[in-house]
Amino acid sequence: MTTTRREALASAAALGLAGALPAAARAQGGAAPAAAAAAPDLFIGTGGHGHTFPGPTMPHGMVQLGPDTDNTRWDSCSGYHRTDTSIMGFSHTHLSGTGIGDMLDVLVVPTRGPVQLEPGPLSDPDQGYRQRFSDEHAEPGYYRVRLESGVLSELTVTDRTGWHRHSFPDGPAHILVDFAHMVLDVWDKGVLVDEASLQLDADGLLTGSRRVHRWAKGRRIHFAMRLSRQPDRVQFYGDDDRPLPAGARAAKGARLKVALFYDQAGGAPILIKTGISAVDVAGAKQALAEEAPGWDFDATATAARRRWARELDSIKVAGATPAERTIMASGLYHCLVGPTLFTDRDGRYVGLDREVHRVPAGEAAYSAYSLWDTYRALHPLLTLVKSEQAGLLVRDLVRQTVESPYGPPVWPLQGVETGTMIGWHAVSVMAEACAKGIKADYAAAWPNLRRRAFDRDFKDSDSSLGRGWYMDLGFVPADKTWESVSRTQEYAYDDWAAAVIAEAAGATADAAALRRRARNWRNVIDPSIGFARPRFADGSWWKDYDPIQLGHDPEKQRDYTEANGWQATFLNQHDSYGMIEHFGGDAQFVAKLDALFSAPSTLPKNAPPDISGLVGQYAHGNEPDQHVAYLYAFAGAPWKTQAMVRRLCDEMYKADPDGVIGNDDCGQTSAWFVLSSLGFYPVDPVSAVYVFGSPLFDAAELDLGGGRRLRVRAIGNAPDRPYVQSVRWNGKPWTRNWIAHRDLVKGGTLEFTMGASPSRFGTAPADRPPSFGRMAQG
Repeated sequence: MTTTRREALASAAALGLAGALPAAARAQGGAAPAAAAAAPDLFIGTGGHGHTFPGPTMPHGMVQLGPDTDNTRWDSCSGYHRTDTSIMGFSHTHLSGTGIGDMLDVLVVPTRGPVQLEPGPLSDPDQGYRQRFSDEHAEPGYYRVRLESGVLSELTVTDRTGWHRHSFPDGPAHILVDFAHMVLDVWDKGVLVDEASLQLDADGLLTGSRRVHRWAKGRRIHFAMRLSRQPDRVQFYGDDDRPLPAGARAAKGARLKVALFYDQAGGAPILIKTGISAVDVAGAKQALAEEAPGWDFDATATAARRRWARELDSIKVAGATPAERTIMASGLYHCLVGPTLFTDRDGRYVGLDREVHRVPAGEAAYSAYSLWDTYRALHPLLTLVKSEQAGLLVRDLVRQTVESPYGPPVWPLQGVETGTMIGWHAVSVMAEACAKGIKADYAAAWPNLRRRAFDRDFKDSDSSLGRGWYMDLGFVPADKTWESVSRTQEYAYDDWAAAVIAEAAGATADAAALRRRARNWRNVIDPSIGFARPRFADGSWWKDYDPIQLGHDPEKQRDYTEANGWQATFLNQHDSYGMIEHFGGDAQFVAKLDALFSAPSTLPKNAPPDISGLVGQYAHGNEPDQHVAYLYAFAGAPWKTQAMVRRLCDEMYKADPDGVIGNDDCGQTSAWFVLSSLGFYPVDPVSAVYVFGSPLFDAAELDLGGGRRLRVRAIGNAPDRPYVQSVRWNGKPWTRNWIAHRDLVKGGTLEFTMGASPSRFGTAPADRPPSFGRMAQG
C-alpha cells in the first residue's frame, strides 16, 4: 500500500507535529528551472465535496455543457459526481463548486431501444433512460464518453452554444430532449417549472422556453437547437409524460419532452448545435446563427482548446511535483470558469430588476457570482492576471448595484438575486478594483451602496437582516436574527469596503462614518474569554458559551455562518492590529492562533458539511478562515504562516477527483491554492496588498497583460524547506513581509530564498503588513 502525501501529513498532524512536512526530494539551490503551463485535470473536484463538473465550457462562457449523473443529492450540485456509474444525458448549463444546486437546462439523451421518459434512480441504472458509461475523457473545451447503448458522445462549445457529436451503431435510435430536467431538492415545494414551451419549425429548428423556480426562483432559459440530420419522426410529450397527438409540432405546459427518432442512426454522426439565452428565443437563435454557422465540430473543438491554452498560459510554474503542477493548472482552470457570461450577442441581458437591459459596446453582463466566497481570493487573482476581465466584472457589478432592488449584489444567478449567504460583498469586489485603479463608474454605485449602509428602510434580503440593530447597537443581537455573530463581522467588513467607494464618490463624511463603524467586529469578540460570542440585545453575552457549538440555541438557529465559535473568532480580515490589541498583544494573539490549529477537531452533530478540511478547529474547506494562516505575519511570527501555508497546500489539495477539500465555491478554494502556491495572498483584498507565505514552486511566471510579466523564484526550495530566509524584489533586498499590488502589477522578479529553519525575515514591526490603514506599532 502506498502512502499518499496527504496521508503522511495527516499522520504527522496526529502526532502533534503541526508544522511537519514531508522529506525533500527536490534539489536545493541552483538556477530556477524554466516555468511551463501544465495540463489541468478536469476531474479534480468532481469527487468528494468539490461539486465541480468536467464538461466543456469557454472561459467565463454562458454554456457549460456536460454529463449529468445525478440531480437529487447535495454532492451532485453540479449535476455530476465522479463516483456515479451512470449518465442521464448531457445538459447545457451547470454550476461549478457551489453548495446549492440549480441549472441543468436542456438535457439531451442519445440512446437506443424503447423510449424511456424518466431517468430512473441512480441506484438502478437499468431503469429509465440512464446509461452506464466508459472511456470518459475531459480536457478544456472538449469531452468524450462511450455510453452503454454503443453511442460515442463528444461535446464542445462556443461562448453561447453547445455542440454535440453522437456516433450511433447501425440501426434505429432516438434522441430525447428532456426539458423538464432540473436539480431536485428535498426542500423544494410548490411548482418548480412553468411557462414551458417547445416548437419544431418546418426547417427542423427546435426551440424552447421555460421558467424555473429552484434556487434562482423565476429565472428563464430559452434555447434554439439544430440537428445535422432530420429525424424520421418526432413525438412531443406534455405534462405527466402524456404523448401529444401524432404530427404535433409544438407543446406547452410545465414539464415537456420531445423524442427525435431515426430509423437508421448509424453512419455519419448526428451533430447537435444549441444556442441559449436568458432573454428570449431570438437571442438563442442569434447565438446559433453567429457562433455556430457551420457543422465543423473538430474546428469548433480546436478553437475552444486554443482559447483555453491561451488563458491557462497566464501562469506557468516549474519545480514541485508533477501532481502539484497539475493541481495548479486545474485550480487556475476552475478560477476561469466563472462568473459566467450573461449577455446575448446583441448585448441584451436580464437585470436583477427582472427587466431587459443592454450593455454598452465592449462590455458584458455576468451571472453566478458567489461573492461571499470569491471576494476573498478569486477576484484578487483576476485583478492580477486577468485585469481586463476583472474590469468587465466590476463594471457589471456597478450596473447590477444600480439595477437591483437590493443594491449591491449578494449571490446573483441568472438575473435573480438569491440573497444567499450574508453581507453584500459585491462592495468588496468594487472597492478592491477601485483601490487597484481599475476603471469603473464607482460613483454610480454609491447611492444604492449608501442606502444599504445607512437606510434602515432599504429593502433587505436574507443576506442583510439585522442592519437596524447593527446601526443602533453596533452589533446584530443573537436574540433578534440568525447568524448574528458572523453578520456583525461581515457587515463591518462591508463598511470598510464601502468607505473606499464613498471616497471615490466624494462622500468623505460617509466614508469616515463607515470606517468608524468598520470597527464593530470587536463588539462580538468577548475579550474576557478571547472568542467570538453570541450577544443579546440587552448587551449580555451567551452565558453557557462553547466555542465548538454553532449557536446558543442549536435546535433553532445558528449564531455563525457555516462556522462555529472557534472559526468565527478570526473572521476579521481588515483590522488585524485592532484584533491583536483586543487579544492583548502579539504573544497572546499568536498563542490563540496556535490554539486554533491544535485544538481537537471536534464538531457538533448539527455542523454543516461545509465545515471541512480541519486542522485543529481551522476549517480550510470553507471560506471564513481561509485567510487565517496569514495572520501570524501581523503578529511578528511569519515563519508560522510559512509552515502552515505550505502544509495546507500539501494537505488540502491533491490530483484526484476528491482533491478539493470542500466545495470549490466557483473557484475560491482553487484561487487560494493558486495564490498561496505562488508565495503571497490578499488577506484583506480592499487594502490592495499581498502578505507573503511560502512559495510551493521553484519558479513561476505570470503574464500580467500589456507585456508585463511577474517572475517568482524560490531558491533552495524543497518540501522540508518552507521557511523564507530573505526576499529580493527586482534584484534589491526587500525586508517587508508583504508587497503592494501597485508594485507587483508592474511586473518584475520576486525572489525568495528558502530554508529548513525559521528566520527573522519580516518580523520587525516596520516590515509587517499594513492593516486598516496603519502599520504595526513598534
